[in-house]
Order: sequence, then C-alpha cells, then structure tokens
Amino acid sequence: MSSPALAALSALPQAELKTIFTSDPDRLSKFTLRQGPIRFDWSKTHLTSELLDGFLKLAEEKGFAEQRDALFAGEAVNNTEGRAAEHPAERGEGNPDSVARAKMFHSRMRALIDAIEAEALGAIRHILHIGIGGSALGPDLIIDALDGDGARYDVAIVSNVDGTALEKAFSRFDPAATLIAVASKTFTTTETMLNAASAINWMVEAGVEDPYGRVIALTASPEKAIEWGVDETRILPFSESVGGRYSLWSSIGFPAALALGWDAFESLLEGAAAMDRHFRLAEPKANAPLIAAFVDQYYARVLGCQTRALFAYDERLRLLPSYLQQLEMESNGKSVTRDGAPADGPTAPITWGGVGTDAQHAVFQLLHQGTVLTPVEFIASIEPGHALDPAHHRALLVNCFAQGAALMKGKENEADPARAYPGNRPSTTILLEDVTPDVLGGLIAFYEHRTFANAVLMGINPFDQFGVELGKEIARSIEAEGPKGFDPSTMALIELALGGA
Repeated sequence: MSSPALAALSALPQAELKTIFTSDPDRLSKFTLRQGPIRFDWSKTHLTSELLDGFLKLAEEKGFAEQRDALFAGEAVNNTEGRAAEHPAERGEGNPDSVARAKMFHSRMRALIDAIEAEALGAIRHILHIGIGGSALGPDLIIDALDGDGARYDVAIVSNVDGTALEKAFSRFDPAATLIAVASKTFTTTETMLNAASAINWMVEAGVEDPYGRVIALTASPEKAIEWGVDETRILPFSESVGGRYSLWSSIGFPAALALGWDAFESLLEGAAAMDRHFRLAEPKANAPLIAAFVDQYYARVLGCQTRALFAYDERLRLLPSYLQQLEMESNGKSVTRDGAPADGPTAPITWGGVGTDAQHAVFQLLHQGTVLTPVEFIASIEPGHALDPAHHRALLVNCFAQGAALMKGKENEADPARAYPGNRPSTTILLEDVTPDVLGGLIAFYEHRTFANAVLMGINPFDQFGVELGKEIARSIEAEGPKGFDPSTMALIELALGGA
C-alpha cells in the first residue's frame, strides 16, 4: 500500500469484538453518534481509538477537508469529465448561483404539479415514470417508502427494456387518465427512449388525443426533448452538473413530488440539507459520513472484505439495498485513481442485502457460520409503519438487535462444532426515529456523502461511470452493423436467439 497512513493502519492489531466492551467501558459513547433523528452505532465494529486516529491522519493525507470544500463550492470534482457534482445545491447547500438555479427549476416543477392537480392536463389518475438507473431507482425508493398514507396517484416506475415491465403497467392503467414522465439526463438513453416510444404507441392505439401532450420530460437536455416531441411547457430541466445516481432531488423526483405532495418532497430536501450541513461543518472525529467511511475502509482495504451487507429491518426501506448498490458500486467501483494511476488496493466492495426478518431465513447462515467475513449494516426505525398490534414491530426490532449481538458474541460448542458460532463478526446499526420524508432525506444524503468520503480516502473519482459504456457500445454496433468480429460464443448466441440479427 503506497499510502503511509494506510500502511500504519494495517500494522495495528485487530480488536476482539467479544471483549471489546469490557476492555473499554466508554466504548458505546465513543462510537455512537446522533445526527438529528438518526443514531449511528459503530461500537460493534473493530474500530478503535487507535484506528480512528490513524484514519483521521489518512483523511488529512488525502486532503479530505479540501475536497469536501471543493464539492460544496461547485468546483470540478469530477475531473475526468470536467464537471462539478452539485446534488447538494438541489437541497440548498452549495455554490450560490447553483442553489439559485436549482430553486428556479424546483419552482417550475411545483408550478407544473399545481397545474396537473388542477386538471389542466385532464383528469390524471396514473403516472407512468420511465427511466433507468438513477432516473428510476431514486423515485422508486422514495415513493415506495413514503406512500403509507396513500399516494395521490397510482405510480408505476418502469426501467427495464424488457417489454413485460411496460405491459404490466399498461394492464393497470387507463391510457386516457395516464401521464407519462420520461426521465433521461441526455434524453437519448436507448432503453428509456424505446420504452417511451412504446408508451406513446399504447396511447395512440387507445385513441388518446395528442399523446405527446401527456408527456413530462425530466432532463438536462431540453432541446433533445423538444426534438422528440415534448412541448417546452412540459419540460422540467435540471443541471448538467447533477449526476444520474444523485438526481432524485432534482426534477427526476417529479413523480415523488406529485404522488406524495410538494410538502413531503420539500421535507425530503430539508432532511438532506441538514445532513449536508453536518457533513460540511462537523469536525472529522464527529462526522457521521466520514466515520462510516473509515469503517468501510478498514474492512475493504485493510482486512480485504470483498462485500458489504445491508439489511433494512423495515418494509418501507425494502428498496434501499438496490438503491445503494448503484450509488456505491457505480461510484467507487473503479481501478484507477483520479490521475489515472492504478489504485493501490481494493476499492468498492460488492454491496448486497435484503429485508429483515426475511433475510434471517435465507442468507444469515453464511454471515454467522460461513468462512467469508462480511461487515453487516442494520437499519431500523423506532416507530412502525403500520397500525397493527405492536407485537409485530417489537418482534422486528428484537430480531434486528439480536442479530448484531449474535454476530459479535458468537457461541462456543466443543461437543458439536456444527452448532458453534465463531463470533467476532462486525455490524453497524443505524436507528431512525421514523421513516418520514425528512429522515429519509437525511439517510440518503448520509449515504451519498459516505460514498464521496470513501472515494477521497481511496483517491478515486466517484462521479464518472465509464464502466457502463462498453457493453452499450457493443450492443449499438450489433444493432447498426450486425454481428461482426465477435468471439465464437457471442456469435453463436446471436445466431441462436436472434437469427443472426
């Protein structure tokens, strides 16, 4: 490892979780942190005071404070593409000019929502949102998590180019009462535009007058939307400096703002802004995203853990693992540094997870007794998302807390090794007061800043994603030129499935 601070961290002894609280009676207070309605507990990880000091030196060595300031100042932190990364500006935190532009775009979005609610576009009951990647995952997570009180519109979010996904939405919706939101930063995304064309055809076949008048374009390329046929008054722009997987705060969040109401969307933004201020202003040793990144770096870079597991013990957050897979792996799944040199060690681990208690009966066997060390993150809410017997929520939380304790403590059984648990397995717990718009906004912003902090500590750029392009490029060449010059396996697959295409 070329980093002196990281080399020093690797030389420190590993703590034993089974005795870590008895050896340090103040451990709980040292390694828990409350930020507004969210409590972070790292006390059941291997993080120690010595490791924390070492990671603070690593953050200083990597210029963390300077890069964080550059992010909020709207500087070109995405150096490979020469762009800023101004998602915080969408929440009111960042370069003043960018914040003002974001507010203008938000005002435009609210005016259009007001018009839709006043039935200026007809009696709308259904919203068909078409996007992919960050243009779909964010709105899907927000609506699914927060519609417990009943969304005001029936929303379907379609991302897969597989026509089965669209057909399911078509079967549910009345085309005469449907609004189509097409979300694409460039308004050229192949899968999105093919799905959008099919949605238009569905309306045409149903006899809907002026189907393009039922389209709302969510894009950073308004001119492309106009070329495609969307009226300028139905285009909701957002800034080119807002990346796709960081875009739910922009007009990409339109279906959530429409379905949940503007007050909920505004509360989501305010919760995220509170986390922005914490990340920007808190000292490093009390900075939640940075400390979480220290834990990530210890397991991935020092101990070589190749995966990180996340389990939401709340049905409202069931889509969070999928959302974080893109955020973390598309951002930090890189093999070169910001200056193009090979990375000096492992970068992003594989993010995976599920929902408790379902996951306990599926994958926890490996976590407790398997041979692969996997840091685990539990997320739970003090308040339930339902009005049923409190025994439901009590059982949920008891199981969540018990799993973390069991992973750490383990259980000896010399007489029957199959029933022995090695223990010494780490977990973090994030405890929310409730799953409300402001809390969810803060939680998502926490993960965004944690991802950025990890990138700074590894010296990589988290804001490009060139790794997704090669497969798309080859697919386009097959469509345009036919199968030429591919390996025998690929040629055979094309011949068998596509008749030579």
